[in-house]
Amino acid sequence: MSDVGTVGRNVRRLRTERQLSLGALADQAGLAKQTLANLEGGRGNPTVETLLAVARALGVGATWLLAEWGSPVVVQRAGNAAWSDSGGGRRRELDEIYGTGEVVTSLVELGAPAAAAAALSPGTLLHAYVVSGEVLAGPLDDRHRLGAGDFIRFPADVPHLLGAASGAALVHLVTTVPRVQQFQPQ
Repeated sequence: MSDVGTVGRNVRRLRTERQLSLGALADQAGLAKQTLANLEGGRGNPTVETLLAVARALGVGATWLLAEWGSPVVVQRAGNAAWSDSGGGRRRELDEIYGTGEVVTSLVELGAPAAAAAALSPGTLLHAYVVSGEVLAGPLDDRHRLGAGDFIRFPADVPHLLGAASGAALVHLVTTVPRVQQFQPQ
């Protein structure tokens, strides 16, 4: 995702968590609604003054808009897997999860064609290990084709894709949802 895309995603998340409309945030920041819409859409080249105005209106520091919030997409290919000896067997660590909240582990049989899914609650991550078949997965603007043995972790609080590329696929899916929102509505 581009740097402007990261800023846009952060602004949209913070605005939504504060239950502000696009127009209301634009008014509070002293910006045109279209300027804010372009920023949230990852388009344009916002000035420092624009970023500071939006950050002030949201009640956060400017760094909250610039830093990657949540979790970037992580892809681990089967061919590059790192295995280690582990008490009479081998172990492949896929990912680490920190914090508290709900964790749901599932085996999911996917059918083709893969279809876009709506954004889930803020902070939700999907961790998918492909057991068999070919899968298309990831945010709509950063989707990946994965095969058996591949792993992906991606934010599911944006429109995303998780489905078979063709035929059927089996995925071990872990869904993590924070217990509390990262940011409190004002």
